[in-house]
Amino acid sequence: DVQLVESGGGLVQPGGSLRLSCQASGFKSSYYDMSCVRQAPGKEPEGIAGIDPDGASRVADSVKGRFTISQDNGRNTIYLQMNSLKPEDTGLYFCAADRGQILKCGAWYYELDYRGQGTQVTVS
Repeated sequence: DVQLVESGGGLVQPGGSLRLSCQASGFKSSYYDMSCVRQAPGKEPEGIAGIDPDGASRVADSVKGRFTISQDNGRNTIYLQMNSLKPEDTGLYFCAADRGQILKCGAWYYELDYRGQGTQVTVS
């Protein structure tokens, strides 16, 4: 079965850090664009960071300089290191994967191939 499983969320004070993990299984993740998506309360989901199949990474302007996305060698797990967290970073963070298109930061495509259930991040 295809799975994207996120972990590492929690409650943190402003200025704190968290490291999210997204473990992929059941598909060849190295062929897919992998993204971290955030859905803030009452808002549409938006891509905030991602890694394309060639390994190039991207982050949204709103988190640039604070968030870093990386992957393990096998590309089965991607990581989102979040530093200097702000209350506006609060939301449900989940992973998305697509073989055919790249989820651009600030965008959300409902037709992406796979997504996880998410992990809650609360900054307060």
